[in-house]
Amino acid sequence: MRVFFLSEQPSALYAGGAYLGIADGFERSAELDPADSLFLEFVPNSDYLPLRFVFDDAFLTAPPPQVELYFTPNAVCVRAANFLRADQTLSVLFQKRFQSALLTLVLQGKLQLFFSGPTSKLIDLPDCLLSCTAEETSFGYLLVSETAFALISFSGELLLVSEGKVLSKDKTLVAEVPFHDCLQHTAVCEWKDGKLVSCKIRSFLPPTQATFALALFESLLIGADCAPFLTEEMQEKAGLLKDFLGDFCSVVLCETPDKIGLVYKRRENIFDVRYFRVQTDDGKIKNILPL
Repeated sequence: MRVFFLSEQPSALYAGGAYLGIADGFERSAELDPADSLFLEFVPNSDYLPLRFVFDDAFLTAPPPQVELYFTPNAVCVRAANFLRADQTLSVLFQKRFQSALLTLVLQGKLQLFFSGPTSKLIDLPDCLLSCTAEETSFGYLLVSETAFALISFSGELLLVSEGKVLSKDKTLVAEVPFHDCLQHTAVCEWKDGKLVSCKIRSFLPPTQATFALALFESLLIGADCAPFLTEEMQEKAGLLKDFLGDFCSVVLCETPDKIGLVYKRRENIFDVRYFRVQTDDGKIKNILPL
């Protein structure tokens, strides 16, 4: 079986004790047989703990929480993420008391918020909130860093966590959220009581011929206008495209710009990648073919 490896943290990769190379954001691959039950290790730098597991049939159906599997017709991609920090010492980053709650941000292997109010809860948070500040608003407790934010209810429920920049925090929460797509779309979103009530999508880059297919599928994914990429005949069917393509959650590049992989969630931490090819007419997409 062809196995590709990706890692959120650059890591030395070992299989059965043999060094395979460095796993990082660029795909590396090897031929492995699940029947061999090889012991795999992702060993990042000293700031993080290694990730170890056995590559067998059980792993391919139920990977550990720190591993995502992406199945293609001819291979599987193993992506390692959410590495635990090597330093397990409890470090209190801040403690802030409000009228009805005490919020304590701690780092012990991972970033967590201890909420002590009407109830006591321990809330897992992403590392992008490592240097956040906390404040009380009319709609909950708001954690804000330079690149992300999170909203905690007055009862200690994590209502939302997102990348982005907070624009307003008066009666509602308004923030600009990046999509990290090829056209650099962002969305100005508004939440009321932790629920999304409006979303206006912006685009900062015009598409090029090389990015038309990618831009089309990414625009469909985020709900942006995809008409500029389609022929007039295809524009009439634009409303049916999402039903035709199904509920995909991500878009991946392929070796040629007219071929795209769409990622579909099978179950927790397991995904399927299905491929499509676009046909163009005078620079606009006239047909989409499943491969």
